[in-house]
Amino acid sequence: MTAQASLEQRLARLEAIEAIKQLKSRYFQACDLKQPDAIRACFASGPVRLSYGRIGEFDSRDAMLAVYTQLACSEHIIEMHHGQNPQIEVTSPQSAHATWGLYYYLIDTRQQVTTQLGGYYEDDYAMEDGQWVIAASSYTVTSTQIMNLGQGAGQAIFAGGQAPEALDDPSRQAAE
Repeated sequence: MTAQASLEQRLARLEAIEAIKQLKSRYFQACDLKQPDAIRACFASGPVRLSYGRIGEFDSRDAMLAVYTQLACSEHIIEMHHGQNPQIEVTSPQSAHATWGLYYYLIDTRQQVTTQLGGYYEDDYAMEDGQWVIAASSYTVTSTQIMNLGQGAGQAIFAGGQAPEALDDPSRQAAE
């Protein structure tokens, strides 16, 4: 391998890593801004493997978006996704794997509850039509804090790892 070829490979790797960071950033922002079409564009057009715990397991971006729209696209749901600490490995010119930390904060103004989650994503990426897309993604919760904000004073409902299902049922936040 020549020095020039090595330099070109290293540059291509760095460009891929930056493109994947931009993709995940667009995904988080689209989630916060309730933009299903922008979220859809972040995922592979064919079969995907998505595992989001209690939210569900999905084999297509449209199946995931149907649930996302029901749970998140309401005025009483305010979400903030903060991705951090990406560890991205470009495995080929057409594929990559990454682990991302996620700090997630949800305000449910109807139930007067906030939920703060910590956890991590394990993602696989693929090149599709010259663009990186998410081909597989799973999210694992490592910490949870649920607060009741009713009557003007915050009261902890749960603090720990994964909250019991009775306290953290995503269907309760769905639009009515």
